[in-house]
Amino acid sequence: MIDDETPVLDNHLHLDPDNNRGIDAVRDFARVGGTHMLVVNKPSWHLGVEADAGDDFRPVFERTIEIAADAAAELEGRAWPVLGIHPGLISRLVDERGYAPDEAREIMRAGIDVAAEYVESGEALALKSGRPHYEVDDAVWDASNAVMRRAFERGADLDCAVQLHAESSEEMTEVTDRAEEVGLPAHRVVKHYAGGRLEGPVPSVISEKDELKRAAERGEPFLMETDYIDDPDRPGAVLGPKTVPRRVAWLLENGHDEAVRNAHVETPKRVYGIDTETTLERR
Repeated sequence: MIDDETPVLDNHLHLDPDNNRGIDAVRDFARVGGTHMLVVNKPSWHLGVEADAGDDFRPVFERTIEIAADAAAELEGRAWPVLGIHPGLISRLVDERGYAPDEAREIMRAGIDVAAEYVESGEALALKSGRPHYEVDDAVWDASNAVMRRAFERGADLDCAVQLHAESSEEMTEVTDRAEEVGLPAHRVVKHYAGGRLEGPVPSVISEKDELKRAAERGEPFLMETDYIDDPDRPGAVLGPKTVPRRVAWLLENGHDEAVRNAHVETPKRVYGIDTETTLERR
């Protein structure tokens, strides 16, 4: 049972009120005890944006900021936007639109710079970047790492976190080494859709019981997420919006009170500088 003083944060989900459930999904989350969420922009091409320059991403970012504000109105806590460029865009630019990898790199780095403007103005909380989680050739891999490095550089400039979409692994210290080379501390790097054990970035653990049990028993900083994609064509692709609150209740029932505090109070404060306790007002 989740008590009135326990914040419940979904660290990574997408909302699409223009095409699917949107705020109804937020209401589902709130009804079962969810209080806070980080709303990540959907891949730009999913919203009909075929970018050729950094400014082309602005409609995606600005709509995400609006959606997060609408979500916050339904919550007893807060919702924050996380903005950036999905690493899969490079394959769309190179394989489908005919750009060279270095040209695609520059479009995506310019998009990161635009996302950073919203973080700098206080309209967004953090950046999103990464590299393909599937096999690509060396030129695309190198270009993708250069885009990720730009996100680390901007994160260091702004003292903000960077969420990563990247390959599955339990050992990614090479990635946090890259971040630290440009001044971004390892605890500001978050691996989205992570398992319960991860060296290097802070894991944002997909909220399946086995992975959460591993994270709880490990005792290191972690976050919880659903990666809810709000896509009517893929309703069962990932976890639904009620999952994080239900998994929090399950962790509490199984004696993992400290793990819940770790994932929903201590780690969000350390990674993002947000206070999920003082921003919680139970109605």
